[in-house]
Amino acid sequence: VQLVESGGGLVQAGGSLRLSCSISGYTMQYYAVGWFRQAPGKEREGVSCITRGGGTTTYADSVKGRFTISRDNDKKTVYLQMNNLKPEDTGLYYCAAKRTILTVVPACTSDEYPTWGQGTQVTVSS
Repeated sequence: VQLVESGGGLVQAGGSLRLSCSISGYTMQYYAVGWFRQAPGKEREGVSCITRGGGTTTYADSVKGRFTISRDNDKKTVYLQMNNLKPEDTGLYYCAAKRTILTVVPACTSDEYPTWGQGTQVTVSS
């Protein structure tokens, strides 16, 4: 499976971006997907994750109420809608995938996800 992120860019505080994670190489419906970010000098952190069926989503406390994760299995794409962006949201955003059985809800931590994209940069100016 291969993942390609897009949609990053430079935006002012309070603005919005929508990130996309396109998945190819296998049937997307078997994979849980997560969004992670890494700011300079900081560890990678889980931002939001969604189960393979889309029934369960998790969010970091810092983005709850501002970010929304969703998936379209027909389009083989997972989205991260980011609203009311803050300078502290700046970082390199990655999507990652984990093949799971239907009932599993993986923790939204980077060590749970073995397959990663190359990342897309998000920069929020104050």
